Amino acid sequence: MRNIDYFRNKKVTIVGLARSGIACANLLFDLGADVSITDSQDSALVRLNVEKLKSKSIKVELGGHTQEFIKGRDFIIISPGVPDSALPVILAKQYGIPLISEIEVAWILCPAQIIAVTGSNGKTTVTTLIGKIIEASGGKAFVCGNIGNPFCGELSRMGPADYVVLEVSSFQLETISEFKPKISIILNFNRNHLDRYKDMLEYLEAKKRIFMNQDSSDFFVLNNNEPVLKELSRQVKARLVYFSETSEFNPNQSAVIAVGGILGINKEKILKVFGEFKGIEHRMEHVCSINGIKFINDSKATTVDSCVWALKNIPNRIILIAGGKDKGVDYNLILGYSRGKVKEAILIGQARQRIGAAFKGNIIFEESASLEEAVKKAFSKAEPGDCVLLSPMCSSFDMFSSYEERGRVFKEIVFDLQKKFSIA
Repeated sequence: MRNIDYFRNKKVTIVGLARSGIACANLLFDLGADVSITDSQDSALVRLNVEKLKSKSIKVELGGHTQEFIKGRDFIIISPGVPDSALPVILAKQYGIPLISEIEVAWILCPAQIIAVTGSNGKTTVTTLIGKIIEASGGKAFVCGNIGNPFCGELSRMGPADYVVLEVSSFQLETISEFKPKISIILNFNRNHLDRYKDMLEYLEAKKRIFMNQDSSDFFVLNNNEPVLKELSRQVKARLVYFSETSEFNPNQSAVIAVGGILGINKEKILKVFGEFKGIEHRMEHVCSINGIKFINDSKATTVDSCVWALKNIPNRIILIAGGKDKGVDYNLILGYSRGKVKEAILIGQARQRIGAAFKGNIIFEESASLEEAVKKAFSKAEPGDCVLLSPMCSSFDMFSSYEERGRVFKEIVFDLQKKFSIA
């Protein structure tokens, strides 16, 4: 690590006790900081996370936030998803305390080169593939951020010759200050997260922060097919590298090839990685078939565009399970791709009524109170040759702790169905 004395004897409060918060707390404790954590939740899962902290001297408050945990701190470290309206954010601004994200903390300490990937869709796939092409060329890559292990949790294993391939969301970029990746990538820009941002311009401003500290020694990779992103080229100080979809490669693959070119990785090795890549968990993941009915877990599809991509790439007729926490997106955008493809939809979660309003008169649908009920309904409506597709178009936080948990629960329900029918 570099700058190992940066946080020594500093008083820091971490807001949020999920994976990144735990990793950050343990790291800063090891580096000699006075660490506190505050979390608005007080659940069995949160209390289980408390047990993962290295020391009882890390002070913890659960079930709400108090002034005591904010006032007099040197830094307030915000976990992804903490809104501006949260009390710790308001108090930190009131007291003039710097607000930074977990990736900013890790950046300050990181000895490795950072490749940061953002965009509305495709981040996880591209981040994963970049990590694989680096490893295929003999390098060492740490895939972190919204996938893999938390950035802070991997720092002790990194060296100057290594790479961190970091999936970053607009939420994480909001509170960076000095974060400066060697290579930054914006894959695309679509309607998303309008439950958090007042409009698309504010959402774009958050995304743009990925390159704000870059200079002429760095690289900025962007999609040549998206006019909004091409306009950003006027604001960038880093060296520009463009990618675009071709007849041979989809946009995600083209982005990976562009990064490989910057790193000097042989294209044959990149193509070999593409050929061997089996996809990522929870993204178009084939679970199993029961009585000739396919089940596909696409829990990672938290936008309408991701669901459209699934509809375009599944040849079967589909019983769609959709819904979750509404992100303010336009569900009407799916209608043109659903005709002749989606037989029926089962809607769940907080957004089910909004999605239903968009589907009315276009897609037959009904609501379910739980994911388990939705899977069983979908199975009862499907016929051999059909596909039951979980592609929510929404985040998971109304019913689950993450899209990973939602996907795992979906698979467990499907496997239980499979056992029942194999016994029968």
